Formats: sequence, structure tokens, C-alpha cells
Amino acid sequence: MDRKNIEINPLLETYGEYIKKIDLALDKELALYSESEFIEPLKYSLEGGKRIRPIILSLSAESIGKIDENVLAASCAVEFLHMESIIHDDIIDDETMRRQKDPFHVKYGYNTSVLTGDFVLGLILAISSRLDNARITKDLATTAMLMSEGEIIEGRLEESGDITFDDYLKVIEYKTATAFEVAARIGGIVAGGTEEEIEALTGYGKNLGIAYQIRDDLLDWKNEEKLFNLLIKKSVDPRDGFNKMEELLKEYSEKARTFLRKIPDNEAKMNLEELIKFTSFKA
Repeated sequence: MDRKNIEINPLLETYGEYIKKIDLALDKELALYSESEFIEPLKYSLEGGKRIRPIILSLSAESIGKIDENVLAASCAVEFLHMESIIHDDIIDDETMRRQKDPFHVKYGYNTSVLTGDFVLGLILAISSRLDNARITKDLATTAMLMSEGEIIEGRLEESGDITFDDYLKVIEYKTATAFEVAARIGGIVAGGTEEEIEALTGYGKNLGIAYQIRDDLLDWKNEEKLFNLLIKKSVDPRDGFNKMEELLKEYSEKARTFLRKIPDNEAKMNLEELIKFTSFKA
């Protein structure tokens, strides 16, 4: 079984209280659609998620302001965006297991999977309309488009087999880091941060997301479907590929830390910094 299907949420111990609040907010959002045909599939898809993106949003908001209903609603929006991407990614990758259970398309079929993805985008728009902030709507829309771009680029690279580290970084920036970036950014916006604070949180989120994905790929490097696997195969000496990845991991983790220094010292900031530890890797 793939590593990702047996992993227990490592964030529970440190961020359990935030996860509880986020899960309650997600339940509240779904309750609005209790009569919908999609309610059971939506609940199924949300089960077992780490909630790292809404945690980042909540902590970013708290680091410069406070967590209120709007922050929790925005946290739901970024989790729904991640959920929608997982549904479609699993179809594209023909996954047979996700979080120790059937992936969405195996459980509900391809038609329901595609339609649920569309429904979830509607959920995100509905939340965004309540937040009544055009900047947030634009950021969410841009993120959704970049994630799709990343998926297309990844597919092209897999087909050609011709990939460089720059290609790899572009894909993980689009597919993974943009969601981390928008989570931190929206947290700053909803909390009423200054432009300097918002940009600092944006930089933190983007670099954390890149480091997070690099670590994930290092842990799962034998997976034939990983772009990193193609890079290793192209290397004259595989150790060169691993060394390069470890260098990049340290570089982006430190960049995330540097951006965070621009945020005032407080407990929420400490919790954001603690997240960077989840990008550490030992060969």
C-alpha cells in the first residue's frame, strides 16, 4: 500500500483545536446543502483530510488579527478547493486507494466525480460571495486556474519524459504551492492585515508549499508516477538528484521562515513556524 494511504494525520497533536474548529465550520457549510444529491459524496470526500491549508489560513489570520466566522468560512473555501482537486487528480492518476479507502471515482463513478467537482466550485463561489471581497474571489479563481495549468503541464512532461528541475518546480508551484499561498494570503486579507503583512504571509505560504511537496516527493520517490522519479532516472548518478532535492528543500524552507520574520511575534506566528518543521527530511 502506498505510504500516503497509511499515514495518520501528523498535525493533530499540535493543531487539534484548530482542526476541530475547521471541521465544525465544514459541517456548518455542508448543512446548507443537506437536501442536495451531493451531500453524502461531499461528506465522504472530506473524511480524513489533514486540513493543512485551512490551518494555514486560520493561523495567518490569527497572527495579525483574530479568527472569526469569516476566517472559518474562508478556511472552508480553501479546503473545498483542495478537495475538488483531489477528486479530479485521482481520476487522472487512476488511483486505486486514497486515505485507506476507495478514491472518489471508484466509490461513486466518473460521472458523479466530475459533477461533484463542479458542485464544489459552486460552493466556493457561494462562500466567496458571503465574504463580499473581490480580491479574495480573484485569488481563489486564479489559484483554481493555476492548479489546472499545473496538472496539464505535468501530464505533458510525463508523456515526453523530458523534464528539468525548473519544470519540476513549476509544476509543484502550480499544483501544490498555490493553494498554500492563497490560504496564507486570504488569511491576511480577511484579518485586515497591512499590504506588507499580506505579502509576507503570501511569500511564507508559497515557499512552505514548495518545500512541503519536495519533502513528500522525497519520501515517495519510488512512485513511478512522480515527476521526481523521472528526474532520478535522467540523472547520471541518482545521488545527484537526491542532493539537489535536499538543497531545494532547505532553500524553500528557509525562504518561508524569512518571510515569516516580517510578522509580529505571537503564538499564531509560532504555530506557523512550527509547520515549517513538517518539511524537514532526513535521508
